[in-house]
Amino acid sequence: MKISLITASYNSAATIADTLRSVAAQTYPDIEHIVVDGASKDETMAIVEQYGDHLADARSEPDKGIYDAYNTGLSRVSGDVIGFINSDDFYYGPHVIGAVAAAFDSANVEAVFADLIYVDPDDTDRVVRHWRGRELDQAALRRGFVPAHPTLFVRRSMFDKVGEFDTRFRLAADYDFMLRLFARHHAEARYVPQTWVRMRTGGATGAGFAAVKRQNAEIRASQRAHGIAYPAVLFAAHKAIDRALQHLRARTMSFPPHGSAPHYRNVT
Repeated sequence: MKISLITASYNSAATIADTLRSVAAQTYPDIEHIVVDGASKDETMAIVEQYGDHLADARSEPDKGIYDAYNTGLSRVSGDVIGFINSDDFYYGPHVIGAVAAAFDSANVEAVFADLIYVDPDDTDRVVRHWRGRELDQAALRRGFVPAHPTLFVRRSMFDKVGEFDTRFRLAADYDFMLRLFARHHAEARYVPQTWVRMRTGGATGAGFAAVKRQNAEIRASQRAHGIAYPAVLFAAHKAIDRALQHLRARTMSFPPHGSAPHYRNVT
């Protein structure tokens, strides 16, 4: 099984080396990794050249944002399974992609996802939030729950059915894609209770209250477009409670430091 990884980047010189090193360190033997850069004005592509010996493709050209870059990446990869690892994220250890491949042990499994930790952008050993997955069903989708996108891997055949990312959504096209994948096409998903990704806080959807508000508005618009009705008050309450629990878990659970021996903890 070939697993394709797409990294979208723009002015990511401060972080993309971690991303590239984490993919290069994977023990799984059949990985296709490409970088789609949006014409960065910093040293991003020089760092890609320095740390990207394993890359199948790396190009830098103007685009219309991260989801446009994702769509470009989808047109260039050839794997049986596709995942996305952004230029400020990196894998939790060297055996993540092996665990992904193992989770696709049945032809009935069309998507897999796992847990994620949000880390301080400057001190990546400091865990700020712990995003925990759970089994996916239609009730969870109505409440606004979808997998953490950097932990989601999907069979290429499902992309052929679902289509590409809808770039009309500037902050929630990944949510809209997952809603189409799971609510409309009923993809068979498997949740793996392991931590797969360290994700730096910040970014477009973490840049303050206004960005969160806009993202939630786009999520609600996507729900309406796909015929999902759920009271706005309950939706907001679920989001607030989930965020609070993520912070609580970060304070009460221990995680090995970045660069330590690989560790995958089952979360109950």
